[in-house]
Amino acid sequence: MKRARLIYNPTSGREEMRRLLPDVLDRLDKAGIETSCHATAGEGDATREAADAVERGYDIIIAAGGDGTLNEVVNGMAGKDNLPPLGIFPLGTTNDFARAMKIPKRWEDYCDLVIENKTRPIDIGKVNGRHFINIAGGGSLTELTYEVPSRLKTLIGQLAYYMKGIEKMASLSPTHLIIDADGHDVMEGEFMLFLIANSNSVGGFEKLAPGAEIDDGLLDVIAVKKCNLAEFIRLVTMALRGDHFNDSHVIYFKTKRMEVTSPDNVLLNLDGELGGELPGVFEILPQHLRIFA
Repeated sequence: MKRARLIYNPTSGREEMRRLLPDVLDRLDKAGIETSCHATAGEGDATREAADAVERGYDIIIAAGGDGTLNEVVNGMAGKDNLPPLGIFPLGTTNDFARAMKIPKRWEDYCDLVIENKTRPIDIGKVNGRHFINIAGGGSLTELTYEVPSRLKTLIGQLAYYMKGIEKMASLSPTHLIIDADGHDVMEGEFMLFLIANSNSVGGFEKLAPGAEIDDGLLDVIAVKKCNLAEFIRLVTMALRGDHFNDSHVIYFKTKRMEVTSPDNVLLNLDGELGGELPGVFEILPQHLRIFA
């Protein structure tokens, strides 16, 4: 019999996992997967629990929650030897990574993927000793994801981000960045934000980085040059259609490694959570982890 460790955020998705837990455990147990659970109790708890699960030799680790919970679990696993495959129950507000991986929304279908042991290798991003599975970024607008209170996200979902985004639009200001990427000339100037994508689904935009592939060993970088509010809003509407690469304010390229510095205090966003601040050296760990997908 296989052993699985299910790490779940009890507040994600209107506390959906609390209701699903008995049925999920029963379905896995009947298939020969003995599953124990851990409900996260605060910041960093999922990381500690995932690291412990790897050390204790579990055959499967499952993360149930939003992108933040998934990021913590990945940080607990990444960099270690003999990693077990990772399962993902998407219960958050945006579930960017799960959407990119076309992970089934029905819990029964995803349990069956785990039971059938259908896995695929994926790349993992790394910056300043921390890891990200889907997106990293910096700049004033990227801060809104971790400024939205968790209770508000639980109550009104994606609308919480739109409300906070409208609030921040009025105070958008550029940041001076120096971007030094392998295979490209050094770029220096005023930028609204930069994003490093590991998949094609970012912040609910499925066409923001359409060329990004989860297992190609490359980071897809999007940087937006200084622009006014009207220009920025126009860029956002273009991004919804995937036409933003035609705009002169947008820089796009692929790289394996990139260093970003700034004379300003620039916070980093990793998978929607606060991830320290610049300077940062961003790298890719090719096909470092297997997920059920």
